[in-house]
Amino acid sequence: MAGGVPFFRQSTQTHYRPEMTEPRAVRWLLTAVALIFLALFLVVPVATVFISGLSKGWGTYAAAIQDPVALSALRLTLLAAGIAVPLNIFFGIAAAWSITRFDFRGKNLLITLIDIPFSVSPVISGMIFVLLFGAQGWFGPWLMDRHIKIIFAVPGIVLATVFVTFPFVARELIPLMQSQGTDEEQAALVLGASGWQMFWKVTLPKIKWGLLYGVILCNARAMGEFGAVSVVSGHIRGKTNTIPLHVEILYNEYNFVAAFAVASLLASVALITLVVKSLIEWKTNEEV
Repeated sequence: MAGGVPFFRQSTQTHYRPEMTEPRAVRWLLTAVALIFLALFLVVPVATVFISGLSKGWGTYAAAIQDPVALSALRLTLLAAGIAVPLNIFFGIAAAWSITRFDFRGKNLLITLIDIPFSVSPVISGMIFVLLFGAQGWFGPWLMDRHIKIIFAVPGIVLATVFVTFPFVARELIPLMQSQGTDEEQAALVLGASGWQMFWKVTLPKIKWGLLYGVILCNARAMGEFGAVSVVSGHIRGKTNTIPLHVEILYNEYNFVAAFAVASLLASVALITLVVKSLIEWKTNEEV
């Protein structure tokens, strides 16, 4: 006892904070270097996109965004992301659940396969789809006989987008679910909950912030994907061009103002993603 308060209660309320041993000048120098780096490689480029896009006024900026070809590219980008993200949510939850809750043969292989899009160039992944579904590919003649077009069409763009984005949700959930364990889920089963009740009432609330974090990263990558989509799209203006591909075409045509104006849409998505990501991290740390 110390002052009427048990010793163990005092000890649980004490947080160890290591003292900083570096001189103040070193701390200021490292902080300044980090801020300068962020300014040069993040703030300045993003600001340049918006400044260049607005360099000829709001009228030119609005005309570039409202151009029918740009709107078609925007719709295709949203369509690809709108299909890829839900599929990756389903796959990510299923993969994370099976890896963290069961032991089975091939488990390590599954973990390795999930990481393939991180290790393979997006251009190579696009070429793989061309090899499989192109006119001279493995399944090309069979698809042509049935008038099914995948390469240089919307299905190929969706496939490429799904491939490059499917690790994000799974890779966010796997370590989270491993650290949480299964005690609460087992308790729910003992109390009579069904599998679906356990998932909706116990598992999903525990992983909701990690799931949302993975969805945001997945959507950002889907919206901005260039390499794989460029290979399978065919660059057909107004039909198979996404926003990144449309920006490239405008830039190659020396239409710099329109290119930066359309690129500002992706930059806005990136900034919104960064803000939401920071809010989720803050909310997650608050609940821990």
